[in-house]
Amino acid sequence: MHAAPRRHPARLIPALIAAAGLLTACGAGADSSKASAPEAKVTVTPAAGTKSAKLGSPISVRADRGKLTSVEVKDDKGGEVAGRLAGDGTSWTSDGKVRPQTTYTVKTKAKSTEGKESAATSVFTTEQADKVNKLTNTPGGGQTVGTGMPVSILFDNPVAEDKRADIEKALKVTTQPKVEGSWGWVKDWSGKNRIDWRPKDYWPTGTKVSVKGALGGIDSGAGGWFARDYNFGFTIGADHKAVIDVPSHTLTMYENGKNVGTISGSAGSPQDPTRGGVHTVRSKNAAETMDSSTIGHGDEWMLDSKWVTHLTASGTFLHSAPWNKQIGVVNNSHGCFGMTTEDAKKVYDFLPIGSTVEVKGTSNPNKTDVGNGLEVWQETWQQWQQRSALK
Repeated sequence: MHAAPRRHPARLIPALIAAAGLLTACGAGADSSKASAPEAKVTVTPAAGTKSAKLGSPISVRADRGKLTSVEVKDDKGGEVAGRLAGDGTSWTSDGKVRPQTTYTVKTKAKSTEGKESAATSVFTTEQADKVNKLTNTPGGGQTVGTGMPVSILFDNPVAEDKRADIEKALKVTTQPKVEGSWGWVKDWSGKNRIDWRPKDYWPTGTKVSVKGALGGIDSGAGGWFARDYNFGFTIGADHKAVIDVPSHTLTMYENGKNVGTISGSAGSPQDPTRGGVHTVRSKNAAETMDSSTIGHGDEWMLDSKWVTHLTASGTFLHSAPWNKQIGVVNNSHGCFGMTTEDAKKVYDFLPIGSTVEVKGTSNPNKTDVGNGLEVWQETWQQWQQRSALK
């Protein structure tokens, strides 16, 4: 009897290994090729790690060999930076420009043309500005004001003429209902630069006004930059106006165009006639000391007055004049309109900030400068439009 041939299991191993190799190749071939595929190349400008990136440009992100699927940019205060992704998905650009001395974090996701996904984070910091230009807005946010109130923005540092168009483009006034208006550049009484927006005609009562200034990162010239955006709004209140008739020594109050009361007073003397035209109430004080030195009359007087309504920055006021014994009879003030204390309070209460006071019949031939208060109604609509840097 012959013995059965012995099997050698070891001979099967190469075959099993080969089979396993075939299975591996078939089951994981696609993943292997994707893993070895190149990623999309994402470039962020300013570059990651920059410690003093130059001002004046937006943040940009670009993808080569693929497309961007997500871009998230935040500043060092946690604020999100808005931007736009191009239609083809290969680039993203911030809506505004980088701001002074700010650290930005840029998080991106991209997909290569072969389908490989990738993510990256880039951090950079911008340089410090020589000067940060800030602004003061009038009226303040949330106020209810009169129908003659302009939007007035006062800059604390000079604004170069060649930068004004960019700044004006960054400022937007939205109204409900829609109201036509225009920006105009003004030299404020203080000597500072100012830009005002006035409607073509007086505001309709109840108008809601929203002002947005996308100024962050904009160059104002002479080493100055804006470091933030601005956003405020206000409401137009009742239609209250006043008209001063100098020859008749009267001030008449109008509500919605209707005469609601006339009072007597004393306007400026022939030597100091009251300024004419349409003035805007800029501020009010319940009590104030009238100091002659503030209007070029040395130390002639120092008088206490109540219910003071300010028109011009140079000192044209409506106020009580208890020292005047000829109120309503003679125009003998130094340019203001003086009244009894009782009547001054009526006017003070009736005229909100932003309402208008028209002076008629004055012998004063001088036109009040627009920057001498909120004097935007001293000019015609055509004259006002010429003040825009975008004309």
